[in-house]
Amino acid sequence: MACQVLLEVGIKDGCHDELKQRFVELLPDTRSFEGCIYIYLTQDQDDPAKIIIIELWESRGHYERYLAWRTERGDMEALGDMMENPSWRFLDNWGV
Repeated sequence: MACQVLLEVGIKDGCHDELKQRFVELLPDTRSFEGCIYIYLTQDQDDPAKIIIIELWESRGHYERYLAWRTERGDMEALGDMMENPSWRFLDNWGV
């Protein structure tokens, strides 16, 4: 069953432009990673210092393999330097 992933994070002061550019560089590899159905980034209209990354993966296992790969490469640490207070949610379609 496909797994919807919502990742909400805060952007540290002064990091907006650099973080956005980093995602521009990283997302092509994410979108071509095995199991990725889609990923897109949204910015909170009421709090522009927050983004929500909306993803759909073939399974939670696919997402976890992707996250491990990003962590091994050091990408998560680099992104973490620009973000704060990450909050993950893993969701199943309820079929309604």
